[in-house]
Amino acid sequence: MALTIEVPGWKTLELEHAFLDVNGTLAELGVVSDAAKEKLRELSGSLEIHLVTSDTRGLAKDIAEDLGVRLTVISTLEGAAEAKLAVLRELGAERTAVFGNGANDALVLEEAALGIVIFGDAEGAAVTALQAADLAVRSIESGLDCLLEPIRLKSGLRR
Repeated sequence: MALTIEVPGWKTLELEHAFLDVNGTLAELGVVSDAAKEKLRELSGSLEIHLVTSDTRGLAKDIAEDLGVRLTVISTLEGAAEAKLAVLRELGAERTAVFGNGANDALVLEEAALGIVIFGDAEGAAVTALQAADLAVRSIESGLDCLLEPIRLKSGLRR
């Protein structure tokens, strides 16, 4: 599985993985929208989907099982940024698109082949995450659409 997207004047992405934070990124107040579920299921035909989270609300296992995706729970809130970075490096940062919103996502947003910050209604996004990302969008659905309909990604990132 792979997804190739050429962004004029920027780079050609050769993606194999999508790495998603859960709280505030994929889920708002612990709930994943039906539209996001549908988009993730569609995207799973091209990319391996990974949820990587501190699981603040304790719902990540149920979400991952419902979606049929891989789950990595970071066991500690302290050091979460570095733990997420270790997971990204294991996957291969150069082959991974990251979706996040928190300060503990800034390192992975910056190092990934593609970093998309989600500026959702419930939590917003940390300024450090915004600065580290390649693109900022208002919802997970919009972020996933950037991979499902690459013209959207090209429009935002071409130079």
